[in-house]
Amino acid sequence: MEAIKELQPRHTDWSSVPVEQLEPGIKRQMIVGGSLMICRLHFEPNIVTPAHDHPHEQMTLVEQGRVLFTIGDEQQIARAGDVLHFPPGTWHGATMLDEEVILVDIFSPIRDDFLS
Repeated sequence: MEAIKELQPRHTDWSSVPVEQLEPGIKRQMIVGGSLMICRLHFEPNIVTPAHDHPHEQMTLVEQGRVLFTIGDEQQIARAGDVLHFPPGTWHGATMLDEEVILVDIFSPIRDDFLS
């Protein structure tokens, strides 16, 4: 995890951010600021993230691939370039379709559960 020691402007290239293997088929990179964080996730095809909710506001940018998102009791396909917004407490999950997927998640406040 790339953590900000002091709140100073900076420029970071994803290639310099450590990659964490979360489980088979899922890798994550993180940059943490003062009150928000950004996570870049790489998923192999057909990986499913179980539906869940959390008290954090989340925005997700689909950088690459196609994803079937569950949002509440609805489902929709998002593609590269799409942005999704999940207010705090929103029930959501994702199923990667038939190709590699890269998602960029932005959370506020910081997800302390990701930092352990």
